[in-house]
Amino acid sequence: MGICPFSILFLQVNKIRAAITGSIGSGKSTFANYIASKDYVVINADDISKDILSFDEKIKKKIIKEFGSNSYNDGKLNKKFIAAQVFSNPVNLNKLNSILHPQVVQKIDSLIEEKYKDKKIVFIESALIYEADIGKKFDYVVLVTADFNIRLKRSVANGKFTEDDFINRDKSQIPQEEKEKRADFIFSNNGSKKDLIKKADLLLLTLN
Repeated sequence: MGICPFSILFLQVNKIRAAITGSIGSGKSTFANYIASKDYVVINADDISKDILSFDEKIKKKIIKEFGSNSYNDGKLNKKFIAAQVFSNPVNLNKLNSILHPQVVQKIDSLIEEKYKDKKIVFIESALIYEADIGKKFDYVVLVTADFNIRLKRSVANGKFTEDDFINRDKSQIPQEEKEKRADFIFSNNGSKKDLIKKADLLLLTLN
């Protein structure tokens, strides 16, 4: 049986937006960075958030209003102060997210449409796909997972967090087990980087 011309046309114009997410220390950034190295577009939501917090004057005023003048030092975001305010206090975390998430989502949507001009698939790397309740905006959500103790060990070893910092931030996110129920693709990352790269290649092969 042949393929009708309309079907061919549909395949040519069809675009895919895929989210890459995972809990702290899961390896989602390693996974996303590898995909980016293969000449795919990967939009990093965390970088967008940092830009908005640093340069959007309206957002900066809202942050200062909610959390005080210590939120910025000489115009620069006081990351340690903000982290201390939000990751041990769910109410403050919700306040921050309500200010930041709508702007981040709007910017991501704009970038996706821009990249679609040249690319069939656009990836978005974000730890908070489900926390921001934007899973339905994507054709596929790719979840990178790892056991708790492995994620803790990785996060402390790379110097990003103390053990207490890791536990507080991990508690602020939706449990990994719940994310597994919602994701379209799940890749376990309890092994080596080489194993994870093989799984990234499998994803790219599947989507293409």
